[in-house]
Amino acid sequence: MVKDLENKSYEERLKELEQVAAVVGGVIGGILLLVLIGIAAYLFWKKVYLQASYEELTNPSSPVERMRSVPFIVPPKFHKQAWIDMTSGEQIQDDSDLYVTPDSGPRSSFHSLAGAYQVGTINPELYKFPEDKSETDFPEGCIGRLWFSVQYEQESEKLLVSLIKARKLQSPSASCSPFVKIYLLPDERRYLQSKIKRKNLNPQFEEDFVFQVSSNTLYQRTLKFCVYHVDKQKKHVLLGQVMFPLKNETLSIDNKVVVWRDLEAETLEPPSEHGDIQFSLSYNDYLGRLTVVVLRARGLRFQNDRQAASVFVKVSLMNHNQFIKSKRTSAVLGSPDPLYNETFSFKVDQMELDTASLSLSVIQNETCSLGRVVVGPFMYTRGKELEHWNEMVSKPKELVKRWHALAVST
Repeated sequence: MVKDLENKSYEERLKELEQVAAVVGGVIGGILLLVLIGIAAYLFWKKVYLQASYEELTNPSSPVERMRSVPFIVPPKFHKQAWIDMTSGEQIQDDSDLYVTPDSGPRSSFHSLAGAYQVGTINPELYKFPEDKSETDFPEGCIGRLWFSVQYEQESEKLLVSLIKARKLQSPSASCSPFVKIYLLPDERRYLQSKIKRKNLNPQFEEDFVFQVSSNTLYQRTLKFCVYHVDKQKKHVLLGQVMFPLKNETLSIDNKVVVWRDLEAETLEPPSEHGDIQFSLSYNDYLGRLTVVVLRARGLRFQNDRQAASVFVKVSLMNHNQFIKSKRTSAVLGSPDPLYNETFSFKVDQMELDTASLSLSVIQNETCSLGRVVVGPFMYTRGKELEHWNEMVSKPKELVKRWHALAVST
């Protein structure tokens, strides 16, 4: 009897536990169902809201216009600031034209754009690579421009010259058939020649040439490019030439020097009695800097043995005829027509341009003066020397190049 009561009590407790478990499961299931219903309702509401925002943005009457360029948008938090057009100085948009951002609702990218207004666009043209203007910008009086490259093979002692192209050649006749002779000075007996380009003022050469030259004498040599035109009588007419001293270049097989130079007309005037010197002057009024570029000399009259002659140019700055400072070029051996192409700078205040002057002296073997020229204001010079100085002053930051006759003091 007792055993039956125990079994009955156990079964009742078991039924109670099952009922509790069913209630708990029902509650949990109800909660999950409510959560799912809430999520579905939220997603449906969000979809409807985003679609409305998108339609508002794409509406033609919307202040945000669709443009081909990329729009620049002011975020809503900056709406209270006054935005000014940098080009016209006018206010871009009044506060009354601003969009009103809703205070509630989910945030999204479309929602952010709806609360913004356009103040300008990004111009894609500003982000292009700068174009090479060497084929479009030519100085006044240009008679042509030549492109070439130079390399040097140390082991084989070969100077590699690539003739690339020429542009804007000035032909004496209606058509032009150009070609180029390349010399390695001081040897003017031997040269290498390009092919003739028929009826072409802008020839493309793309030809390679090789000079055998020792590394010991490489930087004492100068490349000379002579551009000729072949006329109807098969005569060669010189259009212009380019001088390229190698001493100022770093030449190696791994360092290909690609350059362009404007053609220079052949100098038809004979050298002066004691020779001539060519140099450029430039004055930077902002920096107070006077720049001298010693280019070359010609027709020098040596005092002793030509082969042993070592010639350099000494550049001296004077003020009120008082010596201030001097600089000198490197020496060139045994040539009456030396090439230098060296640049020097002097500190000169703009107020001193009326009292300062430059003296350029050509000196042989450290002691013997072959000639001298002085350029400066009216106080010290006349003629071409005064014209050169005045042109430099009137054209700040521009190199002014001229020839000057050397004078020997007696």
